Amino acid sequence: MMDKIARALTGKKGLIAYITAGFPDYAECERAVLTAVGAGADVIEIGLPFSDPLADGPVLQKASADALFAGATTEKTLRLANRLRQKTAAPLLIMSYINPIAAFGVDRFAAEAAAAGIDGLILPDVPEEEKDVAAGALEKRGLSLISFIAPTSGEERIAAICARARTGFIYCLARTGVTGAGGGFDQATENLVRTARQYAHLPIAIGFGIADAKTARQAAEYADAAIVGSALVENLRQGGHQAVGSFIRSLRRELDRCG
Repeated sequence: MMDKIARALTGKKGLIAYITAGFPDYAECERAVLTAVGAGADVIEIGLPFSDPLADGPVLQKASADALFAGATTEKTLRLANRLRQKTAAPLLIMSYINPIAAFGVDRFAAEAAAAGIDGLILPDVPEEEKDVAAGALEKRGLSLISFIAPTSGEERIAAICARARTGFIYCLARTGVTGAGGGFDQATENLVRTARQYAHLPIAIGFGIADAKTARQAAEYADAAIVGSALVENLRQGGHQAVGSFIRSLRRELDRCG
């Protein structure tokens, strides 16, 4: 049976929107998430601020630092998730790193995240070989742990990752390095998705590089969903939740043309 996250990305080209928790503050962050859902985002990634976000580029690093400076915490982020769950049925994911989860306590985090209405986690610094440090606790609570593939992944590794992934989606990194808008996608990205298609039973979503409607459409030409983070957070910084709504609507229109 298809899980909630996978269902949200099936039947049309999906749109996954990342917003940093507590940026610029928790009230505006909450408005931004709800606006994004109302404008057409199918799944929301809530970034848990962390002082050393290794996979994040400059825009998300600054948003995380600003949120921490303003008082963001794991507890406040879980309370945000709980408020959001009362107002939207859209799948909610926490995107973080293993350090803050381990510091909070993996079992405790899994329990409290599930109680708050979170559907899954994205932990980019946990390689496939080490997923057991969190997977058991999360799966026991019905939470998905999203799997990654990258341009450096060989076919054998892609096959193994896709075989193990049972819920959520396959997160396809369009490039190595850190997050950041722009750059588009090349033949290597298309080849990566084509290889994953041979083995994946879940939707495939492309992240790292979506800056606008044009790049979202490029991603959707061969993947099931587009993931937007840096460009969205920059819109939030510049124009608040209203700008988030306008930006998401522009992506949604273009993705719907891909059908």
